[in-house]
Amino acid sequence: MDNTTFLGRLPATAKSVAGVPALVIIMLSMMVVPLPAFALDMLFTFNISLSLIILLVAVYTLRPLDFAVFPSLLLLATLLRLGLNVASTRVVLMNGHEGPGAAGQVIQAFGDFVIGGSYAIGLVVFVILVIINFVVVTKGAGRVSEVNARFTLDAMPGKQMAIDADLGAGLITQEEARARRENVGQEADFYGAMDGASKFVRGDAVAGILILIINIVGGLSVGTLQHGLPFRDAAQYYTLLTIGDGLVAQIPSLLLSTAAAIIVTRVSSKQDMGKQIVTQLFSSPRALGVTAAIIGLLGIIPGMPNVAFLVLAAAAGGAAYLIDKRSRVPEELSGEIEEPQQPTGPAELTWDDVHPVDIIGLELGYRLIPLVDPKQSGELLGRIKGVRRKLSQELGFLIHAVHIRDNLDLTPNHYRISLMGVPIGQAEIHMDRDLAINPGQVFGTLEGIRTKDPAFGLDAIWIGSEQRELAQTMGYTVVDVSTVIATHLSTLIQEHAHELLGHEEVQQLLTVLARQAPKLVEDLVPKTVPLSVVVRVLQNLLEDRVPIRDMRTIAETLAEHGPRSQDPVVLCNAVRESFGRSIVQNINGLQAELEVMTLSPDLEHLLQQSRQGGNDGGMGLEPGLAQQLHSSLKEIVEKREVEGKPSVLVVTPQLRAWLARWLRPSLKALHVLGINEIPDNKQIRVVSTVGQDNPRKR
Repeated sequence: MDNTTFLGRLPATAKSVAGVPALVIIMLSMMVVPLPAFALDMLFTFNISLSLIILLVAVYTLRPLDFAVFPSLLLLATLLRLGLNVASTRVVLMNGHEGPGAAGQVIQAFGDFVIGGSYAIGLVVFVILVIINFVVVTKGAGRVSEVNARFTLDAMPGKQMAIDADLGAGLITQEEARARRENVGQEADFYGAMDGASKFVRGDAVAGILILIINIVGGLSVGTLQHGLPFRDAAQYYTLLTIGDGLVAQIPSLLLSTAAAIIVTRVSSKQDMGKQIVTQLFSSPRALGVTAAIIGLLGIIPGMPNVAFLVLAAAAGGAAYLIDKRSRVPEELSGEIEEPQQPTGPAELTWDDVHPVDIIGLELGYRLIPLVDPKQSGELLGRIKGVRRKLSQELGFLIHAVHIRDNLDLTPNHYRISLMGVPIGQAEIHMDRDLAINPGQVFGTLEGIRTKDPAFGLDAIWIGSEQRELAQTMGYTVVDVSTVIATHLSTLIQEHAHELLGHEEVQQLLTVLARQAPKLVEDLVPKTVPLSVVVRVLQNLLEDRVPIRDMRTIAETLAEHGPRSQDPVVLCNAVRESFGRSIVQNINGLQAELEVMTLSPDLEHLLQQSRQGGNDGGMGLEPGLAQQLHSSLKEIVEKREVEGKPSVLVVTPQLRAWLARWLRPSLKALHVLGINEIPDNKQIRVVSTVGQDNPRKR
């Protein structure tokens, strides 16, 4: 069996596992075992080929992370080159007295062809290559790597917060969030490794200079003292061999340094480096035209190389003309729009001409239209789809499609969100900027347009994209314009979810439940309660921010309490009691103790009397008392928000619905629970009692 057949039958994993250790063993062997001239030729050729491959991969890579193995590969290539230097030094010192061909044909070719057999010219060329590699390429790449590593590490918390914000708004799934977190970690690891790997290349350049000096001094000593060569012949032989050896090593070193510089200066794009250069450098016919004019003027000056300048001027001018002509083609084609045929007569009106209002509408100013145009990389449609998917899963019913259209009555940068044709939110955004949101604690100030986050009312700043990394480093949560609109839409849909649920949606929920529990649905509607009561109960739950995913528990509770009462408020309280464990867990997590506020007995008794005297279960509460109660609750809620703790008010079941409806618009962070909704396994600790002269706190 030949080697090719054997290797072909090896699994891919075995080949990859065996490849790197074998390469390391070969490099170590080169430093210890003497190699013949033929082996040196093969290894030098392999080294140059490997450097070219690495350089081309760096050029054609779309993102730096797509070539994440580059730092390790840079180390291995550097060790390979140093091992070759040691092996070639041994051969030069041992056989250099035999002439220029003693160390192999590759070194001889570089000594004869590249530098013309003159060690003075070779020495100058070698020094120039070292200066280019050490002072220009390696030093610049090392500095860029250091800065990238520092800013990448500083920006990690902000990027993680942005991922959490997108996940919370439903713009991405859990898998996408996990992938983006891994990508952020890999990016930090990559630039940190590149910062260290650049030191390898820099040290290699220093080692090349030292090896050159040692080889020349050592060669002269060996040639004159050991082999008895005249000083001139020894200088000729050993210097040419040493410089040839140095050039063979410096050219791959320069290629790897260039590859490292390209990698660390790359910006992630959908195009490789070659396409980026062509697209961005030669996309402006004006720049080419001005260049052609300047070169042409220089070309007609007497004494200048007229032919070269005029040829280049003609080439630049021709390229400018072709690019300009090509860019005008879409504009000319866009004007060739076939006019629609005029109707022969007025059409008769039908019911199809009466358009229903949009359940959920999004109107955009004309400058925001690119956000929903896939041809212009508009991401808003995908973000809205993600919001609908997330809210449908969380709330328990299918969120209606969002009807998007342009509105010329809006200012160009404004958008408006409507529900049942009635606007419920609008804001102004800036297409060319990102929104840096202050989550409560930031370290520094930014230059930009100060505003408020439309979704949550937090302080925010519209900043340029170039400040994104800086803002994340300072602790801001930075989002793009599509995320701003999608988050605002998500917040408003959650606040008005009860208005989106109607008879048709509830019937669909019951139809789905009937596939699992047909007898339960059959006995519930309309035998026990009518569909309208079920709709109202579900709407009340959504208004209380209670999801309706568990339709089975809701239906069983309604079937149990429906024969005794048809009041939606009573039935809603019964369902909330069944959902008590879930409601409290959403507020307080898995903590065993729940900190709550209560009303004083006198105040609670007064509210009970006011409720009995009100009409239709309403409250006949004296305005001054209402204001005092509201102010006391607001003060406590704001204090607990600063402490990062939830605010829970526990009252009797009879008062819960009215208090929740009254306090919800102004105190969104307050959870109003009935005492019967708290599970038996939860310990209650009263932290405030509202309605006493000196509220009890502990």
